[in-house]
Amino acid sequence: MIEERFMASFINCYFIGLGVLLGGVIIGGLGAFLVGQPPLTMMVKIEKGLKIWAIVAAIGGTFDAITNFQRGIFYGETLSIFKQILLIIAAMGGTHTASLILHWLTQEQM
Repeated sequence: MIEERFMASFINCYFIGLGVLLGGVIIGGLGAFLVGQPPLTMMVKIEKGLKIWAIVAAIGGTFDAITNFQRGIFYGETLSIFKQILLIIAAMGGTHTASLILHWLTQEQM
């Protein structure tokens, strides 16, 4: 059975990825407006550069992911690898959802 703690981490990864990307893009768009640049265009540019960092922030931003992969490969704990892959997929799903919301708001092409 899947532990309850893992499901909480899975959901947290999704929403952290979503929040980091949306929050960063909105604040970046506000900054672009304050310096006289087109905010919607800058929001799309910021989103492209911030997406990978939102994923890293969602999975913890530390070497835990690498440690889990190492345990899975060298010590035969395949469940650790599987859980880490699922957490990365959840973070990617959150950032993709944020990207879709952003493109819906700005009406830019993906």
